[in-house]
Amino acid sequence: MLVSAASMMIADPAPAEGSRHGGIQTFARTPANPGFPEGIAVHGNRVYVSGPATFGTAGKGPSKIFVYGTNSEDLKSTITVAGEALGAEHALSCVAVDGPGRVYALSTQLGLLRFTRAGNKYVQESYGAPLPDLPTCAAAAPGAACSPTPIDLPPIPNDIVFDEDGYAYVTDSFQATIFRYAPGGGAPEIWFQSEALAGGGPQPFGANGIRLDPTREHVYVSVTFSLADPSVGAVYRIPLVDAPEEADLELVHEYAGGQAPDGFAFGKSGKLYVTLAGANAISVLDEDGGEVSRIESSPCDEIPLDAPANVAFNDAKDTLLIVNHALLSGNADNFAVLKVRVGDEADPLEKPWLP
Repeated sequence: MLVSAASMMIADPAPAEGSRHGGIQTFARTPANPGFPEGIAVHGNRVYVSGPATFGTAGKGPSKIFVYGTNSEDLKSTITVAGEALGAEHALSCVAVDGPGRVYALSTQLGLLRFTRAGNKYVQESYGAPLPDLPTCAAAAPGAACSPTPIDLPPIPNDIVFDEDGYAYVTDSFQATIFRYAPGGGAPEIWFQSEALAGGGPQPFGANGIRLDPTREHVYVSVTFSLADPSVGAVYRIPLVDAPEEADLELVHEYAGGQAPDGFAFGKSGKLYVTLAGANAISVLDEDGGEVSRIESSPCDEIPLDAPANVAFNDAKDTLLIVNHALLSGNADNFAVLKVRVGDEADPLEKPWLP
């Protein structure tokens, strides 16, 4: 892995003694069709939850976004994605929202979609082209765009975040790349690549979650299964500049033992709440990258944490919302959004006003 050694911050993967929390409640169960929810975004009085984020979807129904209320926690409406070739693999990973409240979703087939609310319905349009399928750099022609991975894998768009200028940053879990869409969408461009973002193991998910830090000076990205050792995952950060270099990559925190960091969110406190799909827990990091606490299920919880994928703050209810992906168990009873009080609020995401 190529890491800036001068500023590396490796924290002890073990949480502080006596810091585990219970009291996880159910916010909403998500329908088994299509199941495997992953993305979540909160805007105004609405919570958007997207899926399915899984393989084996060929021949099954369309991808969907479920719209819940932040206060009543009821299912207000369902957005069904149009235009997917249902006979082939199709999935919807993560979502984001802009200033006017339009919803953006990453489709493995269709690229970056945008949904505009019209009453209780949403109008779908194409915002950004699908991610390109890059050859490995070993096989690419000199000077051609390529992927710094040892084997040729297709693109897998995973998570998305906006900056204040309206650029959308998207992680590609199979191509060790962070792409960027310009304000207004169109074709994605390569923003950052590194072999450190490549995945390894049977399901080689590398670059996964992505967010801006509260100072808007860095882009944070998680790697779920590292190429060098798939039992190790990590959170990195990259300077938020137009053209960062590979040497700019900094390690914030490393997770050993197959804990599999996935999505994350910054709190107003500066703490980082990281989902651990392999450990069925939420790891809470301080501003220096040290783990200060861990949120885990207790026997009293109605639905246990099951491969949590993403988190978002519901400030209206003073809770952290957790998407139960249940990817490894496949247990439809655990497809849900959970909630827990953490004594923190959201570091507000950028929601630019886009063309």
